[in-house]
Amino acid sequence: MLTQTTISPAGRMPIGHGARHQRPDNDLSEANDLSEAIEMLGDAKSYRRNEEIYFQGEPTDSLYKVISGAVRTYKILADGRRQIGAFYLPGDVFGLEARDDHAFSAEAIVDAKVLVVRRSEIFTLADRDNDIARDLWKLTARELQRVQDRLLLLVKTAQERVVGFLLEMAERGYAANEVELPMSRQDIADYLGLTIETVSRTFTQLTTTAAIELPTSRRIVLRNRAALRRLAS
Repeated sequence: MLTQTTISPAGRMPIGHGARHQRPDNDLSEANDLSEAIEMLGDAKSYRRNEEIYFQGEPTDSLYKVISGAVRTYKILADGRRQIGAFYLPGDVFGLEARDDHAFSAEAIVDAKVLVVRRSEIFTLADRDNDIARDLWKLTARELQRVQDRLLLLVKTAQERVVGFLLEMAERGYAANEVELPMSRQDIADYLGLTIETVSRTFTQLTTTAAIELPTSRRIVLRNRAALRRLAS
């Protein structure tokens, strides 16, 4: 299942490419959680659709928070297939890993604005702020949960995977019964471990049974959430 790693709702929108998004040092005491600390210390950077944010194997020296757009993490397997690790939406913090280099690459799915802060700055702040330290532990736990959820995903049917994905995307959105997907069908397939044909066929089946409606290829209306929950279990 797709796991959200939001620490708190997205804050103020940064202005301009690479603009410093920092308050005076004596204002850092106003940071109540990890997300606010990133907003105070981070550099706002803009990424075009499909532009790399970091590559697999690069040092894990920064943390990132999505302000607008969407981001995917992925790796290319030995046989050339792409495996997507996670999707990150506005408000999500990503890039925290236990190892010294990134296990996955990250790139913008659509045009995106991201706050980038050096990990050492956040860790230094966490050394003297228990709330920040606690949020780092929460973020680590959620990333671990994402890995565990992926293992459970492998034993589910194609329909269960797709329906579960749609329900969780709806929970992460702002409209209870609508999902606006920034990612393509191929992205969904590479995340769920399915073929694009299987994903498209499952969408068609769900539409035929009136469980969902597809006004556009990216906009999905959940018409019967109770039925969808049963299908996902």
